[in-house]
Amino acid sequence: MTILLAPMEGLLDFPLRDILTRVGGIDRCVSEFIRITDQLLPERVFTRIVPELLNGGRTHAGVPVRAQLLGSDPNCMAENAARLATLGPAGIDLNFGCPAKVVNRHGGGAALLVDPELLHAIVSAVRRAVPADMPVSAKMRLGYLDDSLAVECAQALASGGAEELVVHARTRADAYRPPAYWGRVNDIRLAVGIPVVANGEIWNVDDARRCQQASGCQDLMLGRGMVVNPGLALSIATPGHAGLPWSSLLPLMAEFWRLIQTRVEPRHRAGRIKQWLNFLRRHYPEAEEAYGRVRTTNDHTLVGQILFA
Repeated sequence: MTILLAPMEGLLDFPLRDILTRVGGIDRCVSEFIRITDQLLPERVFTRIVPELLNGGRTHAGVPVRAQLLGSDPNCMAENAARLATLGPAGIDLNFGCPAKVVNRHGGGAALLVDPELLHAIVSAVRRAVPADMPVSAKMRLGYLDDSLAVECAQALASGGAEELVVHARTRADAYRPPAYWGRVNDIRLAVGIPVVANGEIWNVDDARRCQQASGCQDLMLGRGMVVNPGLALSIATPGHAGLPWSSLLPLMAEFWRLIQTRVEPRHRAGRIKQWLNFLRRHYPEAEEAYGRVRTTNDHTLVGQILFA
């Protein structure tokens, strides 16, 4: 089994990738998307969003990171993919699943799932533009408003040259509301000749097993479940593993806070640690107490003193 860590814009970025991969159980990461519009981006944009490019394409713990591109113009995507490939990512991933309105309004992310021919054109252009040994993968949802084109879109991505496909088992219209339709991932898996990874609504070990059974996929991508419970991947990969106790998580949170100090503007720092605590309190009673102590303050200096002094 391979377990991937999902990209989540505004949440699961470089600092949190760094910390969660130190826990163990994650085999590969995908970065948050790099938006491609109508220009060739300078190298500094790629390395700002994916700092792991400056570390051999790996996190501090040595976990490989594929850099994700989001865009709708095949030629521009190809040009930027070629430049990105020279920076040494562990692979290039293409985003056809983002549900954000601002992204979809400009024809990106899940909005492309109404046009299988364009999906094929984008993947084909990127595949031709990068070295043959550079992995190219894609992530999609089941569709935009409905899942009627799910299999056709997946086949377009596979025939275009994607060598792996992650499927978030919901449409854009479903957003993040449960349930995830894992059975539809199985329909896709049976229709394409490339590895398929199932994603969506995996919060615990039981969810993971049920997802594997319904989707037929051995490999999984974890997103919010890992943010809530950083020991989830270890528990899935290692039967009987008890998970990560709060006492072991605390020093990792302190390191996360240190990384935030180096990468985030002061006015946003308190919000980042509170954001993670808000997720963690779904799994850890101690996080509920910690969140309560800092919930009403936005002074990053004070937040740091309360939590880590």
